[in-house]
Amino acid sequence: MDSFIESLPKTETHLHIEGAIPWELFDIRFPGEFPQVPEFRKPDFRYDDFQQFEKILIGHALRVIKSPEDYAEIAKMLFAKQLSQNIAYVELSFHAGMIEFLKISGECIIQAIRSVVPDGLEVRIFMGMRRDSYSSFLGPLLEEAVENWEGLYGIDLHGPEDLPTKDWIPRLWSIANANGRMLKAHAGEFGSAQNVKWAVESLGVKRIQHGISASDDETVMELLREKGVVLDLCPISNYKLRVFDNWDDYPIRKFLNQGIRCTISTDDPFSFGNSLNDEYKYLVRYLGFSASDIAGIARTGFQTADLQEYQKKEWINRIDHLLSLEEGGRL
Repeated sequence: MDSFIESLPKTETHLHIEGAIPWELFDIRFPGEFPQVPEFRKPDFRYDDFQQFEKILIGHALRVIKSPEDYAEIAKMLFAKQLSQNIAYVELSFHAGMIEFLKISGECIIQAIRSVVPDGLEVRIFMGMRRDSYSSFLGPLLEEAVENWEGLYGIDLHGPEDLPTKDWIPRLWSIANANGRMLKAHAGEFGSAQNVKWAVESLGVKRIQHGISASDDETVMELLREKGVVLDLCPISNYKLRVFDNWDDYPIRKFLNQGIRCTISTDDPFSFGNSLNDEYKYLVRYLGFSASDIAGIARTGFQTADLQEYQKKEWINRIDHLLSLEEGGRL
């Protein structure tokens, strides 16, 4: 099964670049200062709460990220790791708050990331923002971004779900949609199923990042199914952040059985020490997923990707071929 997972063509559609800094970059930049494996990246480590996670991540990220060139270096190393895992399509976000904090150009961040995309990998870039991101400095830039920034594929709502949902958010999402940008939102990670409902109904998103708590409300699950909303799940992230207690409680089976489409991603591999292959292997190890189940998740990733239909068909045919080999004991 491990060989099957590693050979499988895959997509990654829920990934924060500030949370994907390769750990080895710290040794390159600061030789001898950081341990080979820090405590928070060990397999049995779980965060006390989101605040601890955020403090560790931000503290480390700001040591490395100072300029668009730093984003390019991170992205280049990240993309190489993804190609080695047979990842063919990536949607990743950068955080708008870095523009204000570091006083660097968001357009330059996008161009820096795009400049290092290797052959064989399709990359779509999103800008993420918190519910309190619309400051006097950043607000006008967000407006400009969704209308005019070249290379910005879409936008995503990040951060704590308990912050107020102010009027600028649905307005900006509407402008972005009118300008052909893809819409996403983090919801239902630590917040309730009603946050998922709000994101779908008020923002018009068809892609929910996490969405775990939707499993608590049958009407919200029905809404997801009716609207064709895809959940971009991150199982290891959810476990490490104590979104659920035990693997038996993880609702991906419930979603799939209800006809809700799901993809699998790593979220913040810097923080969790995980790879996309690990995510799939955890589904097998802890939730009993079969090769057919795994292939179905990978297939959904390509079906929902921003690719030409012939490209989708080629990747899905490859998945189906590998599945037939695996089930026939020939892989």
